[in-house]
Amino acid sequence: MSQDVRIEAVARDSFGKGASRQYRRDGRVPAVVYGSGSEVRHVVLPSHELALALRIPRVVLQAQFEGEELLVAPRDVQRDPVRQDLLHVDLVLLSREDVAARHAYADALAKAERLAEEAGQDPIQVGAIIEEAAANDENLDEVADRIVSILEEQARARAEAAAAAAAAEDAAAEAAAAEGGEEAAEAGAEEAAAEE
Repeated sequence: MSQDVRIEAVARDSFGKGASRQYRRDGRVPAVVYGSGSEVRHVVLPSHELALALRIPRVVLQAQFEGEELLVAPRDVQRDPVRQDLLHVDLVLLSREDVAARHAYADALAKAERLAEEAGQDPIQVGAIIEEAAANDENLDEVADRIVSILEEQARARAEAAAAAAAAEDAAAEAAAAEGGEEAAEAGAEEAAAEE
């Protein structure tokens, strides 16, 4: 099931590298909200809540900002390369259609993962399948309903490819052994002829 996350956004009152570092020390992440022809808003968000929200696929953030609710989604997330702490987030405003599409994606992903687990399949592979279906504008709910058969088909294709590769390797080994046997027979015949 899709999840929207409510988060409190506060306007930034200071800018620059030093100010950004101070915000992060205080447990807040600098962010920018833009899109839909509106003015750019510079805000800070609570670091822990934002980090948890970013774990949700296609999350919709309900940012409470100066008495207004902004429906936003992460566009770019910058992290510290070593510690993976959040450094800065770009958020884009969403239309109602964008929100509905993100909810459909999240719902289909959750349903597909549940069905895959119930069938004893690997739910990790589900994300790539749903992502590809979304990119191809397929009906995500139908793809989620067929996820078990899709996973079984992919497993069958991988098994057939592995069997074909093993058969080709065995054939190559047999050919090499047969060629080695012929060379040994020829060498033996040459030695016998030299002895005569």
